[in-house]
Amino acid sequence: MPNRLAKESSPYLLQHAHNPVDWYPWGEEAFAKARAENKPIFLSVGYATCHWCHVMERESFEDPEVAQVLNAHFVPIKVDREERPDVDQVYMSALQAMTGSGGWPMNMFLMPDLRPFFGGTYWPPEDRQGFPSFRRVLAGVHNAWLHQQKEVLENAEQLTTYLQDQLKPRGGALPDDLHSTALAGLSRIFDPAHGGFGGAPKFPQSPALGYLLTQAWLGHEAAWKHLQLTLDRMAEGGLYDQVGGGFHRYTVDHIWRVPHFEKMLYDNAQLARLYAAASRMPQASLEQARRYQRIAQETLDYVLRELTGPEGGFWSAQDADSEGVEGKFYVWQAEEFRRVLGAEAEAAMLLFGVSEAGNWEHTNVLERRIPDAALMQHLGLGPEAFERWVQSVRHRLYAARQQRTPPLTDDKVLADWNGLMLRALADVGRWLEEPRYIEAARKNAAFVMQEMYRDGLLRHSWRQGQLKPQAYLSDQAHYGLGLLALFEATGEVGWLEGARQLAEAILTHFKEPTGAFRDSLDQTLPVVALDAYDGPYPSGNAVAAELLFRLAALYERPDWHQAALTTVESNAQRLLHNAFGFPAMLQAHLVGTLGSELAVAAPAAMMDALRSWFLPLTTLIYGPPNTLPVLQSRQPGRAYLCQHGACRLPVDRLEQLRGELQAIYPSASIPG
Repeated sequence: MPNRLAKESSPYLLQHAHNPVDWYPWGEEAFAKARAENKPIFLSVGYATCHWCHVMERESFEDPEVAQVLNAHFVPIKVDREERPDVDQVYMSALQAMTGSGGWPMNMFLMPDLRPFFGGTYWPPEDRQGFPSFRRVLAGVHNAWLHQQKEVLENAEQLTTYLQDQLKPRGGALPDDLHSTALAGLSRIFDPAHGGFGGAPKFPQSPALGYLLTQAWLGHEAAWKHLQLTLDRMAEGGLYDQVGGGFHRYTVDHIWRVPHFEKMLYDNAQLARLYAAASRMPQASLEQARRYQRIAQETLDYVLRELTGPEGGFWSAQDADSEGVEGKFYVWQAEEFRRVLGAEAEAAMLLFGVSEAGNWEHTNVLERRIPDAALMQHLGLGPEAFERWVQSVRHRLYAARQQRTPPLTDDKVLADWNGLMLRALADVGRWLEEPRYIEAARKNAAFVMQEMYRDGLLRHSWRQGQLKPQAYLSDQAHYGLGLLALFEATGEVGWLEGARQLAEAILTHFKEPTGAFRDSLDQTLPVVALDAYDGPYPSGNAVAAELLFRLAALYERPDWHQAALTTVESNAQRLLHNAFGFPAMLQAHLVGTLGSELAVAAPAAMMDALRSWFLPLTTLIYGPPNTLPVLQSRQPGRAYLCQHGACRLPVDRLEQLRGELQAIYPSASIPG
């Protein structure tokens, strides 16, 4: 018989709808039962494409005996972390405080009033390698609940006090050397051989790479050196899907070879935008620029082909597993290459590093590490013929791969992740002059604002016509930046007005007395969900600050600028001592202090060329005179570069504009 999760829309919760565990979704029904029966809550948090979540379900949650214990002594609640990021954030903070680490599945034991007192991640079905079995954990917690109430209560009180202390502002003055200190901090954890940060497992860390991109544009040679090394190595390795395009979540090694094979919308949105922007940097060689542009386009094409719904919404993720085996859909044997490619198989095996022995568990994760020039010489092909051959090989391999059992696709639409992809499509479409990306962005914006914007707030999660009521700071902020990017790409003022509405929602609903913004409006959590730390994508606080900085200048709202600055300053100590944890807030600070606005009054012939320029600290405004405060009394055909309310002389030629930009950013990579 299905449990209560059968009525939910989340693919992750629906995966557990036929477990013998009497699961509840997060909500008052479960909380009331825990209070009435004085039972602890067993909270299990995961997501649809989580490999170890699947493993624990098979081993434990489908076991009738385990289910009997859970149902008798606990109130079991199952949460999709992507649908309820606030619940995940609060209890993950508690788990990290208890154990020093975290991960998913996250399994926490809570008091009936929702305060946590014990937790962990994956527990095996039997004692294994020093880890207690899940049954043993359940028995121990039940015994403690019955016989050690005082200790349980002390744990809950200490954890809650610690979490509340973590929310206190770590503010202060921001020093003049903030960004040089931050770059020095990042440089200490650079991997100078393979790019990226630290060792295995190795994640793309897109927010940090985005900050490096802006610093490289400003002229910092070390930032560019590390960024281009990272982009090159990621694109060569197995982190990148060499056949279908798009990036996997992370690699288990430090050389970007063997991925954890799930693909997330947020990674592919950020990385597509990064590669496209890097292709516009004058420091990139011609070969690099072409490669970066190809990676950006292949990544966006993957998303439009496999992660886009018919209405225009972008889906969340694809699983690592197919047929219960991680990576099975993506890896190859040498004999498969020969069967699919025939006489061209040997050359294709050179291209993708395929061998009889394999490079991972007797099979091959495809890589592309051999220099194109070497293989062109080996094949006797020129650049254009070589590229046609590579694409032919990729298309045949892709067609063959499509005959395999595909991984599950999580088809829920999340507003903040959609905002990341909206921004990527709008920016990449503008920079690379690809109208189809801008059209996909328009379709997404029309869908999201019609289906997910309700009563002044953009709601977080939609699936198959069902809209959940939760609305988060991250949704308003990320989607606001996406709408702003779409306005920059099109000049259509309706998208800018949408961004303004979301900025006003941030200030109305999410502002805290400390100056920071709360992440969630949920009043039931034991502490406020508030975190400026960047995970795999920028925090809501950082993106809200950047959005407010940019819009404040366009609408002449100094109070918005001050609200954004206060948010940055409330995290001053964190920025000074942990650049790796807060690169998006550092990026927002650059926008707030060095940002400019380029207002071009329509009609203007220069706009066709200007739209393709990469100017990370400049917001582009194009429209008829007087349609916006920043376009007030502007002369058609002229461009006005302004900073902090002061405008330089208007220009009507691109050469003049380059000079004006160089005057503000003397060491920057100005297009030209």
